[in-house]
Amino acid sequence: MKIILTKQVKGLGQEGEICDVRDGYARNYLFPRGLAIEADKKNIKRIEQIKKSLDLKREKLLKEAEALQTRLNKLSVTIEAKAGEEEKLFGSVTTEDIADALKSQHDIQIDKHQISLEEPIKKLGIYKVPIHLMGEINAELKVWIVQKQDAAT
Repeated sequence: MKIILTKQVKGLGQEGEICDVRDGYARNYLFPRGLAIEADKKNIKRIEQIKKSLDLKREKLLKEAEALQTRLNKLSVTIEAKAGEEEKLFGSVTTEDIADALKSQHDIQIDKHQISLEEPIKKLGIYKVPIHLMGEINAELKVWIVQKQDAAT
């Protein structure tokens, strides 16, 4: 029996693939668990349409990610933090702080999990922070950590 996999099945194939399996395996295991549907003309046509729409959506997301990459590579954000001797910060600057600064200063929404910091920033200075956008598309954001000015002075 020819089937179309609706989910990845170990040892059989990936989602959207057309496979040939025994009738009993399809009826008793794959169909009841929603892992496959019968490969008739209607279902094959439906899967092809879904694949086309997913490809178009993926292409659109890639273009948006590339545009965002070029924009982020040109931008920088400034984060004010209190620092003591030897320019060491009281606390640290985290990925969440960088994401918030990017949102407030440039109105760009980035999830904090997309920002890659090996460890939190604990000194004043200029840092290049990698941001994973999509697939192999990465950007590098310049982050300025500056001394916070007291309002009293």
